[in-house]
Amino acid sequence: MTLPADFGVALDPGAWLDGGVLFGGTPFRVVTLSAAQRATVDRWLAGGRIGSDGVLARALVAAGLALPLPPEPARDAWPRVSVVIPVRDRPRQLARLLSALGSSDDAVHEVIVVDDASADAAAHAAAAASGGARLIRLDRQQRAPGARNAGAAVATGDVLAFVDSDCVPEAGWLAALLPHFADPEVAAVAPRVVALETGRRGWLDRYEEHRAPYDRGASPGLVRPGGRIPFVPTATVLVRAAHFPGFDTSLRGGEDVDLAWRLTSAGRAVRYEPAARVAHEHLTAPRAFAGRRVYYGRTAAPLARRHPGAARPLAMSPWTAAAWAAVALRRPVAAAAITGAACALLARELRGVVADPVRTAVRLAGGGTLRAGEAVADAVVRTWWPATLAAGVLVPRLRPALAAAVVVPAVLEWRRQRPDLDPVRWLLTRRLDDAAYGWGVWSGALAAGEPDPLRPDLGWRLRVVSADELIGVGGGGGGCAGSASRR
Repeated sequence: MTLPADFGVALDPGAWLDGGVLFGGTPFRVVTLSAAQRATVDRWLAGGRIGSDGVLARALVAAGLALPLPPEPARDAWPRVSVVIPVRDRPRQLARLLSALGSSDDAVHEVIVVDDASADAAAHAAAAASGGARLIRLDRQQRAPGARNAGAAVATGDVLAFVDSDCVPEAGWLAALLPHFADPEVAAVAPRVVALETGRRGWLDRYEEHRAPYDRGASPGLVRPGGRIPFVPTATVLVRAAHFPGFDTSLRGGEDVDLAWRLTSAGRAVRYEPAARVAHEHLTAPRAFAGRRVYYGRTAAPLARRHPGAARPLAMSPWTAAAWAAVALRRPVAAAAITGAACALLARELRGVVADPVRTAVRLAGGGTLRAGEAVADAVVRTWWPATLAAGVLVPRLRPALAAAVVVPAVLEWRRQRPDLDPVRWLLTRRLDDAAYGWGVWSGALAAGEPDPLRPDLGWRLRVVSADELIGVGGGGGGCAGSASRR
């Protein structure tokens, strides 16, 4: 399958080009380009259309090395959009959402409100009628996945836009999302979900503005387990009706992650497009905040059972893991020796591939090990914190490294993001966030007898391939160094 000829291509934010070699992707690869292929990529990066080179473009996009840039279609060429809104006991939020949809400059084919057995049926019926929406009333609660499926069953649009009742799409949201469906391989596209301005400015509100699990960041990309964007929430997501498999109603949470992973497993593409923004009313009361994190953590075990290996908290090479283990044990010379050996072996593999294999190996292996430190610390104090706490009690030698893991990454994150929150409260809130999520992972794993979300994936290794080989394998899937997910 080729990428449409009228598309453009840009490099993925996590990829870079050095001479005739591309670096990046999911999993991370070193991809060699022929002279003709390099000229083609240069033409694309200068703003040219794909034209007859759609096979190469498809391979780079599928590998997470490149971003597709769809042309802006004429408004009369947009697919028909059915907005499906599941709601339970939220008449005020429903009315607010319908008002936003009604005043939007985006074209919507139909709006379907699914009342999931709300206590005040009349209030929701009145809100739906006032907003010009079709109402479906469920007499027995089926939760959001079942309500979404009920709405999808009667929808007539080409694209299903699932929008939760506590969301408010910003103007132009569909105009930024719908062009991606010009690629026939795209099954779903999700916008950026940001905090709704409610007038509250408590410390948890300010924290959520920068670290809410719904917000997947400012960079677009491919959604894939183990990738830079491992999942997208279904607070708002657009799905091609012909590819919609239905939400798994047996899951007690995590159905959004499951949907994306089932679509990618079926060979379809799921994209994240932050140019479209949808505001979401975050839960920022302390009890609700912590409870939601525990709830997200408990979804890891059922997801791991359905998608083996995809819900692991950390993926890296054995070399990187060994180097950081040596650091934790206060063996800096051993850590340096391990990293040096990894650089030497990689330099040998890159000989004849890049102009300066030693420099490139140091950048990839050495720099990658250093950059992985935050991911290691995140797993140590988030998913693994009960084991970390026990290790700190039993092995005094580990305490300095564990204390650094608790403090340093959070402080670095605070410096990067500069939230409207002092560093002490930022650090304490990060630890509350991590403790609640990690407790959810452990309690869910123990209850389900499923240890996979507690295991690291140490099978990662750098791949060196030619673009022709990449075309032959269709981009492939797999993990990369870093956290597998952040809920």
